[in-house]
Amino acid sequence: MLWRRFTIHLGREIAKRAGLTQRELPERARVSFAKVAEYQKRGAVHFHAVIRLDGPAGGETAPPHWASAELLTDAIRAAATRAVVTGPILDGHTHTFAFGPQLDTRTIHAPDFNDGQTLTDRAVAAYIAKYATKGAETATGTLDRRLRFVAELATMNLPAHAERLIRTAWALGARKDLEHLRLRAWAHMLGFRGHFSTKTRRYSTTLGTLRTARAEWRRLQTAIQRGEEPRPDDSNDETTLVLAHWTYSGTGLTPTEQWLSASLADTSGAPATEGGNAR
Repeated sequence: MLWRRFTIHLGREIAKRAGLTQRELPERARVSFAKVAEYQKRGAVHFHAVIRLDGPAGGETAPPHWASAELLTDAIRAAATRAVVTGPILDGHTHTFAFGPQLDTRTIHAPDFNDGQTLTDRAVAAYIAKYATKGAETATGTLDRRLRFVAELATMNLPAHAERLIRTAWALGARKDLEHLRLRAWAHMLGFRGHFSTKTRRYSTTLGTLRTARAEWRRLQTAIQRGEEPRPDDSNDETTLVLAHWTYSGTGLTPTEQWLSASLADTSGAPATEGGNAR
């Protein structure tokens, strides 16, 4: 929500500096971005974003003459300051959410960005992807799965600060006035439930195009493995994309559960039933 509020203010700030109305801005220029969320070791989330100001059709058209890096930088700073989200009222106190004071804006220049080499789309993608693999479990040493019970934390060797954040998210998740945030479902992520990566449609290729390319590559590889001649798919039939969603169930009994199962086994000589996971 905070990032969405930032993008709204960014468009307003750019229009104001260009001497345009908010309705006129899409006819002259378009803001495109790609961002990822990164966890810091202290558990806070901050964003890395590449923000671009193009012509009205995105990267396919040249930006207007007034669309300078200085104007965009100034608009970004102003929008980040103005972006505020009103939070819930807890115990009579209204909470608000805003960006912190750490705002680092840098203009991407071809000679300076990639050790003097030519700036390419791959170089920008590598910069963004570097932060896409840092989840809460790698940055803060926390969990890589959801909690079923908060008591599970007692058997885990977690950093004290990270465990406190998880327990706080779990406790707040029990409040009726905060249930829409689903904090318990995302306690293992320290309460953050946003997407780790987002981008505007005009920034680059769409995710649908990438899925189609991957499906076509797998089809050709399957043909090669079968000894068939790989041929491009020239059919115009619509492709049905099937997505399977998997969730972690378990890996068996813990040592304590094994001991409990053995202690409850029937010792009367009748066949005993082996214990297993129950959900």
